[in-house]
Amino acid sequence: KMAEKQEEPSNAQNGEPDNAEEGEGKKKKVKREDLPPFEIVTGERLPAIFFKFQFRNVEYSSGRNKTFLCYVIETQGKESVTSRGYLEDEHAAAHAEIAFFNTILPKCESSLRYNVTWYVSSSPCVTCADRITETLRKNKNLRLTIMVGRLFMWEEPEMQAALKKMKSAGCKLRIMKPQDFEYVWQNFVEQEEGEEAKAFVPWEDIQENFQYYEEKLAEIL
Repeated sequence: KMAEKQEEPSNAQNGEPDNAEEGEGKKKKVKREDLPPFEIVTGERLPAIFFKFQFRNVEYSSGRNKTFLCYVIETQGKESVTSRGYLEDEHAAAHAEIAFFNTILPKCESSLRYNVTWYVSSSPCVTCADRITETLRKNKNLRLTIMVGRLFMWEEPEMQAALKKMKSAGCKLRIMKPQDFEYVWQNFVEQEEGEEAKAFVPWEDIQENFQYYEEKLAEIL
């Protein structure tokens, strides 16, 4: 249901007439159209409920078929610049990983060095992994570290091969530790207005699940 709700704005983009009498709801939709099809709003934070569900490092991730990607880009040139934000792959045809390269970092200027860290709810699919490998091979001045909550389809030989290729292209793939989840919570998750920032509450099996995935990843790589 959540997904259906969030896809609504795209109807407005499909050239539906703008009915003024629909009032507020419609205005909001029209406003959404000014944004690229991917809602990349730097500084915007993801709702806590999404974080608690999507980032859980559970083994059986039913219903968690959406990728949330929080990113930090450090650009080193004459001056170092850091930017951060998050994107999710609900609002576009592309997965979040590919959208990152298409919209947030479409080109790496050869005179600059980019250190990019992603905090992603799950590891990339084969297609995204291949795109990551290709991008890193093309841009030697791009360093990418991907911190993942859980491994996606890691038992598939094709997936394992894709992850190995990513590693050989220089991508650092890491499983998120409890401290990393806390970092995302503090830096990328909405805090209730007017309240003091709530402390991150680790879920029961966060440490065991981290260890489980870390062992799997070590075996693959």
